[in-house]
Amino acid sequence: MTAESFQSDADEYGPEAPRPTGLLDVLSVAAVVVDADGRIVFWTPQAQELFGYTAEEALGTYAARLFIHPEHLPAVTKLFAEVLETGRAWAGTFPIRHKDGSSRLTEFRNMRLLDDLGDVYALGLAADHNLLQRVETDLALCERLINQSPIGLALMDHDLRYLLVNPALERIDGVPAEDHIGRHLRETLHLPDIDTIEACLRQVLTTGSPLLDQYHVGRPPTDPEHEHAWSLSFYRLEDPGGRILGAATSVVDVTERHRAAAEADRARRRLALIADASTRVGTTLEVEQTARELADIAASELADVVAVDVLDAALACRRNRAPDNGPELFRALALKAAHPTVALRAADPPGDLAAYEGDRLVTLCVHTGRPVLVRHVDDRDLPRIARDDEAGALLAQAGVHSYLAVPLIAHGEVLGALDLKRTRNPLPFDQDDVVLASELASRAAVAIDNARWFQSVRNTALTLQRSLLPDHPPHHTGLELASRYQPAQATSEVGGDWYDVIGLTDDKTALVVGDVMGNGIDAAATMGRLRTATVAYADLDLDPEAVLQHLDKITCDLEHYIVTCVYAVYDPHTRQCRIANAGHMPPALARPGQAPELLDLPTGAPLGIGGIPFEPTTVELAPGDLLVLYTDGLVETRHHPIDDRLNALLTFLDEPHRPLEATCDLLLYGLRHPEDHDDVALLVARAL
Repeated sequence: MTAESFQSDADEYGPEAPRPTGLLDVLSVAAVVVDADGRIVFWTPQAQELFGYTAEEALGTYAARLFIHPEHLPAVTKLFAEVLETGRAWAGTFPIRHKDGSSRLTEFRNMRLLDDLGDVYALGLAADHNLLQRVETDLALCERLINQSPIGLALMDHDLRYLLVNPALERIDGVPAEDHIGRHLRETLHLPDIDTIEACLRQVLTTGSPLLDQYHVGRPPTDPEHEHAWSLSFYRLEDPGGRILGAATSVVDVTERHRAAAEADRARRRLALIADASTRVGTTLEVEQTARELADIAASELADVVAVDVLDAALACRRNRAPDNGPELFRALALKAAHPTVALRAADPPGDLAAYEGDRLVTLCVHTGRPVLVRHVDDRDLPRIARDDEAGALLAQAGVHSYLAVPLIAHGEVLGALDLKRTRNPLPFDQDDVVLASELASRAAVAIDNARWFQSVRNTALTLQRSLLPDHPPHHTGLELASRYQPAQATSEVGGDWYDVIGLTDDKTALVVGDVMGNGIDAAATMGRLRTATVAYADLDLDPEAVLQHLDKITCDLEHYIVTCVYAVYDPHTRQCRIANAGHMPPALARPGQAPELLDLPTGAPLGIGGIPFEPTTVELAPGDLLVLYTDGLVETRHHPIDDRLNALLTFLDEPHRPLEATCDLLLYGLRHPEDHDDVALLVARAL
């Protein structure tokens, strides 16, 4: 090997050398070949960079004299001789002299070379010590960071096969590091969206743009019962020359953060559900409607199948006996499913009564006043949940896997139970569900309790009201009669409206419609007193205005009550009807062939004002004429002017020959609205 040959090789990779592609290029390792006499016969461009001398300046000169300090010359000469004589390589660090006169610490590796002629040379590989030390430090730091990092790290080749993984990734995916090497990403990372992850990695390999903090959720083989979450980031790896080496993947276990966020979201949804229940449950004073509202809201968030069952004794406002181990009689009030399911056929239809033995879980719930939770329902639990074997088979078919019953408690009294089942929702009921269900049940129980007592009082008042009203009017000379009493809707109490038909002497008939302002049992009782008094005064054959004057005196003695009343006496022999009005709605008159009209009567003051006289009016009733007496509940609403409503009343009287019963029904169903808050008394008379 000659200096010229070395030089030609050096020239080949000189000015047009390729871009750095490896660690040696990063370190800029210089190569110097010295012959047996110590003269330089090979000099690389990196040597020029390290020592400062060009090839022309270095080649042929003695190396030791060129860049070795005089004080180090004996030691270097000795080492050089040992390498050539023994062939043992030497490595070490010592200062060299740069062309500019400075001293630089250099890392050397020296070894003996033999050519094909048997000549001996010495090869010296050199690099800047500080640069080498920095690279070694960086490598050590990288190794420590990779091996000790809590973040899972992996290097992938172009085919997304593992080249390297760190211990953290072993712990994350549960696969030993050595078992990763050569395997595809999808073979160890068990995520439902692995196709998306691989597509992202290929995108990074193609574009070079990293993808950071990609959120993925799955169930690892090491913990298949629980959901885990990871944050994945992808980077493309390139060498200093820009050659693509593969991709790096970082995997951060963010399960705790995911669970905390999920729990916080769950808590927010539960608070929102409770707030929603405050506005949606108990909107009316109807027990059944309240139960349906509770079932609707529980089925939307809490369970797949919801039933609301109330103890029959509680619904009847009877004091429950002390709890024992015996059966209980439940009335089903509401049933709701979040999706179609045969489990509905296993439940008691709303309105039905069902007896559940003492060993049933719903009975245990109302006996103890505590929630009953079965996280995982099995074949032994179904007989204690279902009403019978057939229902149990339906629940099994529906896939009921978790059950919860919470008591409906208001003012310390157990009213019934909220019954919850899960079929499609894979999660079992837990203690948080118990707390939420108990909160919903507690709010609904108060509304149900209020509704049941209100309905009890209302039923009592309605019974009293109906008992005080007359039976279907008997035959009266010269008149055909029909009447109706319709209480207000369940959201309001019974009022004090009444009607009466009283037979008088000489075939005359008194027609009465009145309205006690107020509601409840007191109003009904007051109505009964006034009706009795009206009958008594009517028997005295007094004129209508005189009857109203006597009733006015009686009403003045009744505290806090004002009453309106219209009193009419019809004489079939004269065909005259004498009418007096005490602040009441004007009667309507429909004559065949004529437009219906409201009678223009002196309105008069309501009963109970005192001291104001009443003026009578006489109206002729020809055969076929229709006289309609009614209370304000028939025409008054909160949203329409009273004149419009009275005109609407007249439009329903366009057929005076219509049967009276049909006329009553037409007026009630045509003018009344389901939300009307007042009761109605209606009396229709046709002259014969």
